[in-house]
Amino acid sequence: MDIFYPLCLKTSWSMYHKHIGEINMGTIYDGLEEIGPHFELSETHKMVRQSVREFAEKEIAPYVKEWDQAHEFHKPILKKMAEQGILGISLPVKYGGGGLDYISLAIACEELERIDTSMRVILSVHNGLCSSTIFQWGNKEQKEKYLPKLATGEVIGTFGLTEPAAGSDPAGIKSRCRKEGDEWVINGEKMWISYTNSSDVFLIFAYEEDVKHKGMRAFIVERAFGGVTTGNIEHKMGVRAGETGWIHLDEVRVPSENLLGEPEEGFKIAMSSLDWGRYTVGAGAVGGAKASLEASVAYANERETFGKKIGQHQFIQGMIADMVADIEAAELLVWKAGWVKNQGKINTRETSLSKWYATNAAVRCADRAIQIHGAYGFCDDYPVARYYRNVRGATIYEGSNEIQKIIQARYALGYFKDKPLRCMPPKYDPEEWMNPDTDKY
Repeated sequence: MDIFYPLCLKTSWSMYHKHIGEINMGTIYDGLEEIGPHFELSETHKMVRQSVREFAEKEIAPYVKEWDQAHEFHKPILKKMAEQGILGISLPVKYGGGGLDYISLAIACEELERIDTSMRVILSVHNGLCSSTIFQWGNKEQKEKYLPKLATGEVIGTFGLTEPAAGSDPAGIKSRCRKEGDEWVINGEKMWISYTNSSDVFLIFAYEEDVKHKGMRAFIVERAFGGVTTGNIEHKMGVRAGETGWIHLDEVRVPSENLLGEPEEGFKIAMSSLDWGRYTVGAGAVGGAKASLEASVAYANERETFGKKIGQHQFIQGMIADMVADIEAAELLVWKAGWVKNQGKINTRETSLSKWYATNAAVRCADRAIQIHGAYGFCDDYPVARYYRNVRGATIYEGSNEIQKIIQARYALGYFKDKPLRCMPPKYDPEEWMNPDTDKY
C-alpha cells in the first residue's frame, strides 16, 4: 500500500557488487525496470479519498457554515464518523480498526479539513494523539481494553499536555501526581485541549511530586474515575465548529495499571505522541490549502472585471500558481512523513517539517484566496474567510512553527539525533493489520 515503490532491479544489487568490474554501466542501466520512486496513490488510497470525501460533502459541508457561525460542535457527527470507520482508520483490525496505513490516515485528514478544520481535529486528537499513542506505548492489557472502544467510537479520546502556562515548553507543566498504594492521584489544569466535553478518555501528563529527573508520567484517565471537570473556551478566532476547552483534575485517582509506559518514559511518550499530532495537522493543512485553491478557481472563473474573467488577469494567475506549488510541495512532504511512519521508524524530523511547511502553506493559500475574492473574501458570504481563520491556528498548536524551525535547524546542525525508543512507532504490515487473530501487536 506504500505510495513510494522500491527500485526494481533485474540484476540484484549483490550481483552488481560482485561483478562490477565485468559489467558495462550501460548494461547496468538496461537492467533497471524503474529509476526513482513512484508518486501514484494505490487503489486503496484512492478508495479512501473517495469514501471520506463523499462522507464529508454529504454529512458536513451542508451544515458547517451554520455550526461555525453558532460556535457549535455537532456531537452526532462523531457517531457518523465511527460508523464510516474513520475514527479507527489506521488501527489494526484486531482492535476494531480499519487496518489501513498512515498514508490513508493522512488522506482522511486532508479530506475532512477540505470541508472544515474542526472535523479534522477530531481525527488528530482521537486517532492520532490518543489511540495511536496507546497503540505505540500501551501494554497488551491497555491496548485490548481501550483500542477497540476508541476505534469503534464507543468512547472518544483526547490528549492533555498543554497547560495555561506551558505550551511550547511541555517540560514546564505544573500538573502533579503522587503514588498512593495501587493508585496514582493527579491534580492540575490543562488548557487548549480539543473535544474536552465530548471525550471519555484522556491521555494526561503530570510530574511526580518530589521527583526532578525524568519525573514526567503519562496516564490513561477515564472521566468515570471522578475528579475530572471540563469546559469550553469561548470566542475563538477559528475552529468554531469544534470544541476547544480546559480540563480540571482534582484528586483524580487512577489505577496503577493505567500508567502508560514505564514511569520514567513520560516525557518520551509526550514527545513521540506529538509526531502523531503534527503528522495529522500537516495532512489536514493540505486539505485546507486545497479548499482555498478550489474556491479561488471557481471565483476567478465567475467574477469579471475590465470586461473579462479575473482568472485571465496575470496577477490572479500568479496567485493561483503559487497556491498550486505550495499544495504540491506540502502534500509530498506529508506523504514522505507517512512513508517513514509506515516503515516503523522515528519520524520526528519528517513530521515536524511537513507540519511546518504545510500549515504555513495553508495560511498563504487562504490569504491569497481572500485577496482573489476581494471584499467578498472579507465576509462570510464565501467560505475563504473561514478557511483563513481555521488554518491560522495550525501554525500554533502541536508545537508552534517557530518550534518546528528550531527542530529542523538542530537536526541539520547535528544537535538532534534519533535514538531508538523502547516502543518504536508501529510498522505498518498489511497482512498483520488485516488479521483479526494476529499476536504481533
